[in-house]
Amino acid sequence: MPISLYMDVHVPEAITSQLRRRGIDVLTALEDDTQELPDDKLLERVTELKRVLFTQDILFRVLAETWQIAGKQFSGLIFGHQLGGTIGQFVKDLELIAKASDIEEWINAVEYIPFK
Repeated sequence: MPISLYMDVHVPEAITSQLRRRGIDVLTALEDDTQELPDDKLLERVTELKRVLFTQDILFRVLAETWQIAGKQFSGLIFGHQLGGTIGQFVKDLELIAKASDIEEWINAVEYIPFK
């Protein structure tokens, strides 16, 4: 069953719109009115919604990795450095992830994209 994604406030709208055109279920922090939540509260919110978070914020990635070490459960995080790939690469990799994985596979997981 495809996973649903949640876009952090730092993610360009072009990524979100391209994913939606490809049939991916995407919710943004702006749409969810959580753009001003602290990162830890947003990660809790995303977990409540059973979505995987995509972010380009390195501090968010560090938070998720800290939660991994501490054994604090979250529903998964995908990190793509802003300078690490093109919008097209991010869209392609996020589409693949969304269509080819289940939410259970993402519990306490952190993945880096773009895939090389």
